[in-house]
Amino acid sequence: MEIIDLTVQTDHIHLFVSSPPKHAPSLLANWLKGISSRKYNHRYASSDEQKIKWARGYYAGTAGEVSSETVQDYIQRQAAET
Repeated sequence: MEIIDLTVQTDHIHLFVSSPPKHAPSLLANWLKGISSRKYNHRYASSDEQKIKWARGYYAGTAGEVSSETVQDYIQRQAAET
C-alpha cells in the first residue's frame, strides 16, 4: 500500500492510497485506523488529552474513471478550505 496524498481535518481525514486489489478496502481502513490510534494514544498517553477513538464507518471509492491528479487536486483543495 502507498499513501499518495492526505489531508487531516478536524472531524475526518482524506486519504488517497494505492493498493493491490487483493487488499479489501475495509481491511485497509481498519488497519490504518488501528495503527494511527495506537501511535496517537501512545504518544499522548501521559497528557490530559482524550484518547482517540475512531468512528466505525468509512468511505472508500475508486479512481477508475478519474485520474489520480484529479483525486489529489480534490484532497489538496479540501486542505486549503480548512
